[in-house]
Amino acid sequence: MTSSNVSRRSLLRTAALGAGTMALGGGLSACGSGSPSSSADTLTYWDWYVTQAPWVDKEIELFEKAHSGVGVKKTTQQNAKYPDLVALANRSGNPPDVFMIPQVPSVAEQVAKGWLHPLDEWATPKWQSRFPEGTFLEGANVFDGKVYSAPLKGSGAQLQLYIHHGVFTSVGLTNPDGSVKIPRTWDEVTSAAQTITKKSGGKSYGFGFGNADGIGVLAWWLDLFVRGAGAPGGAPTAPGTGMDYRVGKWTFGTDRAYADFLELFVEWKKRGFFHPNSVSLSDEAARAFFERGKFGMTVGGVWNQPEWTQHKFTDYSLVTLPSPTATPKGYWYADPVGNGAFAAVSAKSKKAHEAFQWLDALTSPAAGRRWVQDLNGVSVYPEGNDPDGIDSKPFAAFVGMTEQVLRGPVPLVRNPELAGVAPSVPKPDISDVVAGVYTGQIKDVQGALSSLADKKFQLLSDAVAAVAKKGKKVSTSDYVFTDWDPTKPYTTKKA
Repeated sequence: MTSSNVSRRSLLRTAALGAGTMALGGGLSACGSGSPSSSADTLTYWDWYVTQAPWVDKEIELFEKAHSGVGVKKTTQQNAKYPDLVALANRSGNPPDVFMIPQVPSVAEQVAKGWLHPLDEWATPKWQSRFPEGTFLEGANVFDGKVYSAPLKGSGAQLQLYIHHGVFTSVGLTNPDGSVKIPRTWDEVTSAAQTITKKSGGKSYGFGFGNADGIGVLAWWLDLFVRGAGAPGGAPTAPGTGMDYRVGKWTFGTDRAYADFLELFVEWKKRGFFHPNSVSLSDEAARAFFERGKFGMTVGGVWNQPEWTQHKFTDYSLVTLPSPTATPKGYWYADPVGNGAFAAVSAKSKKAHEAFQWLDALTSPAAGRRWVQDLNGVSVYPEGNDPDGIDSKPFAAFVGMTEQVLRGPVPLVRNPELAGVAPSVPKPDISDVVAGVYTGQIKDVQGALSSLADKKFQLLSDAVAAVAKKGKKVSTSDYVFTDWDPTKPYTTKKA
């Protein structure tokens, strides 16, 4: 998975804090090269990028060539433990010079804790002007008027349904011209899965995934399928996300799309459409299983593509927003808040100037273009997303999906005083509920969805009240946009 955002993204606060007694030295070297301690001329850098590692390594090589005497020591941490490790490093007073910003705690909380170095010394108006208009947003990457981060990625379709051509062709799921019959509706997806499972002779299953990592993979399925059904909040797993801004609440229990899809999800399982080892597979193993044709369809993000391309596997297609109807009733919505905070300079860094130079290089237009050309995602710079120079047909299809990303409401734009609102993460959250439904541990699906929606709104209300007590003019009504039509771009106006 990637990172991404998507994440791969969404990590549970409890999982992060649960490792609080982990020995710092051992934890820090989970996937990388160890302690953040560095020599005088070497910057330490942390990320959780795995499939994007070739891009990072190339950027390090280019940076070191352009900055004689300054090196970068990269450590790629385990995704699921990343927030915990960053917290431990900061508590120990020995964080890396530059690090990808974890999803928990919130960026505002990290700033309040004194983890991040303000960039204003270097992030001048001229420097900021290289980014698209609206990039720097109070509450996203600016706090109390000070810039703390900058974006790398643009907004793309966060999740896709991947379709293995070889599997589809082997069971006759083709059009009269021999091309693969791509499913786009819920019924077509169901029919394709049934055909694969019945006709493959046990060689393949309709679906597969890898849920062993605890990174919320099952929630990706719900998120992907309900958006096109007209649930604009979807089911993302990052804290405070997934609200339907038409009503300013989570609509898991009131929008029938959620229960309808979960009912279909369970039906797929009962009919044997899923690879039987899906729950115990890791996400990485599931990606390999799909490549080998052990199942015909899986849900994931664009982060799958670099590894498959490295393996010379390109015999697949991707669709997004599979819907109950031929035309989606909802879309993906641009995320200026989440995408705006990519990496930061540590407030503890003794090489802050050099650290900013590394951050500057990572977020440059040239690096963004290479990010696209290496099939990692779309760049924050629109000119970097030109399909010319992209040889991969599947990735070009992903870039084309940016047409299915619309501007949506941004409460922070209307009321910047919401910047300090950081709702806690409920337990169980949406990924736990979907897993419970899939495994049969949750029988009352509607009740579980309604209860979770109520908990999330209560946590938001508590977080809003906490900020209001500090004298800020904030309200839960700041999240309500009654004039928003989810099928059309929306421009948020300042209050």
